Amino acid sequence: MIIHPMTTSTTPSITTSVTTLNHLGVIHARGEDAAQFLHNQFTQDVLLMPAGHNTPSRLAAWCSPKGRMLASFTVFKRAKDDILLVCSRDLLAPTLQRLKMFVLRAKVQLSDATADFTVYGIVNGAALELAVQPVADAPPAGTPLPEGQWEWLSVRSGIATITAPIVDKYVPQMLNYESIGGVNFKKGCYPGQEVVARSQFRGTLKRRAFIIHSDTPLAVGSEILDSASVVQSAANPEGGFDAIVCVQLADLEALQQQFTFIPLPYTLVADV
Repeated sequence: MIIHPMTTSTTPSITTSVTTLNHLGVIHARGEDAAQFLHNQFTQDVLLMPAGHNTPSRLAAWCSPKGRMLASFTVFKRAKDDILLVCSRDLLAPTLQRLKMFVLRAKVQLSDATADFTVYGIVNGAALELAVQPVADAPPAGTPLPEGQWEWLSVRSGIATITAPIVDKYVPQMLNYESIGGVNFKKGCYPGQEVVARSQFRGTLKRRAFIIHSDTPLAVGSEILDSASVVQSAANPEGGFDAIVCVQLADLEALQQQFTFIPLPYTLVADV
């Protein structure tokens, strides 16, 4: 089961490499209202997502009423009544508990299915992909890849995953989610939708995510300027550390003077 590729300009080789991603967990949504329920909660149009075991999955954010991201997911829609949500394992328990609060009369069951599935990271040429398989299934074919190298390549992809230190800090566009297919502006309402839409269409977005290189470690959630924070970080195999950082655009030049910037492997919507 393969998702939307996370392209990066730097990969270890042109061969296929595979690693088990133990830092990710799986929430299972089942029931006739599963797609509708998640559609009403997420920034992604879950209803119009194609369903099937081999269809591409999509990125989604779950936001607070103030539009701040509480979690991010890779959504695998196996059927309209059978959906898998891959998220950071350190957020799974509180996220699942909070999601259940909104079920009310919807015909959907939400459960922690991390023990039932294995999440794999696949590097194939210049693309990063996720795959989710039942634990009894054989892993995808490929040469072994250290999980640490996957984490570095994930940073270089510029696609940030919400983890515990950065919960409730960023509107999706601050992490470029509208530019990587994580926000659908044509779907109906969801928590925080008015804030997200206003940020997009009224020119109120003042922060963006960029990739930088540092000679020293950068802790996730730490501030490196008064208006710049570390979103995701990993050791660079050639030395030093790479990180996704969210910075106020007015202070972008100051950050560029302190760190080496690595080009984003995608085009920001505002720059199109």
